[in-house]
Amino acid sequence: MGGTGTRARPPPTLEAMTETDDGDRPARVEDVHELALSMPHVTVYPGTGDNPVYQVGGKSFVFFRNPRPDAVDPDTGERYPDVIVFWVESQADKLALVQDETTPFFTTPHFDGHASVLLRAARIGELTRAELAEVVQDAWLSRASARRAADWLRAHPPARG
Repeated sequence: MGGTGTRARPPPTLEAMTETDDGDRPARVEDVHELALSMPHVTVYPGTGDNPVYQVGGKSFVFFRNPRPDAVDPDTGERYPDVIVFWVESQADKLALVQDETTPFFTTPHFDGHASVLLRAARIGELTRAELAEVVQDAWLSRASARRAADWLRAHPPARG
């Protein structure tokens, strides 16, 4: 992708995130930006229409899409103006999200065979901030180098249930 990217600020400390984070509240679009920027080694590029594209190691993991003919309102035929793309680890992960009717994730034929899911910003509040954080982190992990992913996972072990 062409253009000049900007380096993300260093990620906040876990303590700082805990003091300001309310994971149970409905997610907001601003959270996508904040969460993507909180991951290490992130670069932000202006995409089409200056929509941000978040990358790690030159690989996109979250981006805001322009209205496209493959994502339209079934009632009006109008193109969705607010689609966000999140990479996932595998087709199985993609299917788990898009086939679960309790989630707002979807896909289109344009993304057949592509390890990503789509989310309309208008429906982002159907997720909690904690759920969105997991999606963004998983997107980053799916695109980061093996070493960077291992380093991040070592520093952020999964919670024990």
